Amino acid sequence: MDFWPSCGYRLLTVGSDNRLTVTDDFLRNHLLRPELAPVRESGPRELALHESLLANPRRGVTDAEVAALEDPDARDNYAIWLRFRGRLTAAPSVEAAYAALFRGDGVDVPPLFVAELTQVLLRHVLGERAQPMEARAAEMLFRPQRIAAMPDGAVMAADDATVELLATTGGFGSLGELLAQNRTPSRSIELDVLDAGTADQYWERDERHDFSVSLNRGRPALDALCRVLEKWIRHFLGVEVAVKHERAIDDEHWVWHVGLDAEASALLNDLYNEVEIDEARMARLLCLFRLDFADPADMRPALAGRPVYLAMAMNPDNVLKLKPQNLLLNLPLARPQ
Repeated sequence: MDFWPSCGYRLLTVGSDNRLTVTDDFLRNHLLRPELAPVRESGPRELALHESLLANPRRGVTDAEVAALEDPDARDNYAIWLRFRGRLTAAPSVEAAYAALFRGDGVDVPPLFVAELTQVLLRHVLGERAQPMEARAAEMLFRPQRIAAMPDGAVMAADDATVELLATTGGFGSLGELLAQNRTPSRSIELDVLDAGTADQYWERDERHDFSVSLNRGRPALDALCRVLEKWIRHFLGVEVAVKHERAIDDEHWVWHVGLDAEASALLNDLYNEVEIDEARMARLLCLFRLDFADPADMRPALAGRPVYLAMAMNPDNVLKLKPQNLLLNLPLARPQ
């Protein structure tokens, strides 16, 4: 099953090591994005640079060429993209370039590029036999989710950008924006829920990001997320793990944890250190997970055989921003990656 076609996965090649390799067509695809594609007002130097890069997307570009561009936004956008291109082309694989983003002095490319690489890599990790619920769960790793607690106790996750768009336009595009500005009531629009009975509908709407999912225990989305995390770790780190959701951390020998987002990292640190946490902050904790290594020898010797606890939590604005790179950087591996 093919899905997420606009992410550019089909423009990459797969090496004998099952790692992704950047191609000229993948780089050209970036040049056609709104941030870099010329507009009617583009000057001759910008047009010339863009045309030359389409012909040879790996060609060297000097700082002087960028500085000479007529539009300051174009100068900024090209400088950012060239830095990103440099990271992609210098690394032996997309996976290596992605992992390198989070080492050193910090990420030096926009979140948009990080999300794009995450999506491309997840598309590769999930493969051609992905289950629809796995694909929807994987969206949570590169698209922020708006969380809502329903009167019946359900905790629902919906794509934050989609929710924001519908809240602004009521689903009617620019007309909806006009109605909203004039405070004219528009019809209520609810996002469909992806569940076992509707899962196959995902393939018809895989790039609309308009399915919500339940994060309650026992619902298929959480199980699917566990499978996605297992595949992510296997692909990058070459180790087998089992992930399952937990009700609580009831472990006198709790020795390691990894937050799947910034909120969860801070929360787990405080719980581990027995720092008092107020009720409102604790309510932002959405899910706990337990990760076990299939082979204890893959762990640091002092921790071998012990579980690793994971968590995800929404921020004060009820938005969940997962950071799957945390699993690549912070697991207690026996050998450095």
